[in-house]
Amino acid sequence: MTNQNPELSDTGAVRRHAAPPTGTPWRAAPGLALRGGLVGMAESVPGISGGTIALAVGLYDRLLGAASGVVHAARELVAGVVRGHGLRPAQRALRAIDWSFLVPVLAGMVVVLLASLSLVAPLLESQPVPMRALFFGMIAVSVVVPLRMMPRRFRALDALLMVVAAVAAFALTGLPPAEVAEPSLWYVALGAALAINALVLPGVSGSFLLVVLGLYVPVQQAISDLDLAFVGAFAVGAAIGLASFVKLLHWLLEHRRQGTMAVLAGLMVGSLRALWPWQDDAGNLQGPPETGMLGVVMLAFAGAVIVGALVWWEAARAAEHE
Repeated sequence: MTNQNPELSDTGAVRRHAAPPTGTPWRAAPGLALRGGLVGMAESVPGISGGTIALAVGLYDRLLGAASGVVHAARELVAGVVRGHGLRPAQRALRAIDWSFLVPVLAGMVVVLLASLSLVAPLLESQPVPMRALFFGMIAVSVVVPLRMMPRRFRALDALLMVVAAVAAFALTGLPPAEVAEPSLWYVALGAALAINALVLPGVSGSFLLVVLGLYVPVQQAISDLDLAFVGAFAVGAAIGLASFVKLLHWLLEHRRQGTMAVLAGLMVGSLRALWPWQDDAGNLQGPPETGMLGVVMLAFAGAVIVGALVWWEAARAAEHE
């Protein structure tokens, strides 16, 4: 899959694709909102990373670049106010952001995320085996996406990074869920700061991190009850966490793309543990039953076909613009 971010050449120097247009045409908004909605739906389901789906539908590089631009503009705004330098640097940074790309994607993400918290998540609780099977197939095929985005051939170092990342993700997704009846606001902000990074980190599910921290159900309840203090603390924590991490990841993709993609692929492989169809109530893995396997395997295959079609469509679309 091609992308619009810098890549590393075989000599290690940075090479760039042709610069993207200065602004995305607004006529592309419906398609961008649809793809953003797929990312939002993924974020509502424990075990699925929105970053993984963003990779599969071709939003990842541009979304991360736009997020980095927003963080930069916010820092310029704070620096201009605190140091008395004026607001012109912040205004220039804001104008540099491709808002006609970012706004539709974020709108689709937010709308579908809120809807999915009421629809998809309960379905996962009532039908865990078939739903996990479907998502297992989707994520398993998505592993090919970061591997295809490597600028060079797969190396022994890449294999090592991928294995280490897979082991780390496997261990993380095996953590038992916590139970927090009435979380304090500082704990809510901390959980949001950690979980929001999964939005830009394929293989790590923000919803699953909320489950581990015992915040998944309280977040659902706060949104349902319109608990403004809870939602506000969550929003502040998410903003701080995203601002702290997105610039680092953006730099890594620009300057250490090969190794970063290997790590992302490993995180996706390790995260499959959370989507193994047969688990007990505590999340411990179990073997397949003697009956009923065919339907589960077919659902996993269906999920793989869905994502495979998305990957093929994105590759074909990118090839048309070369």
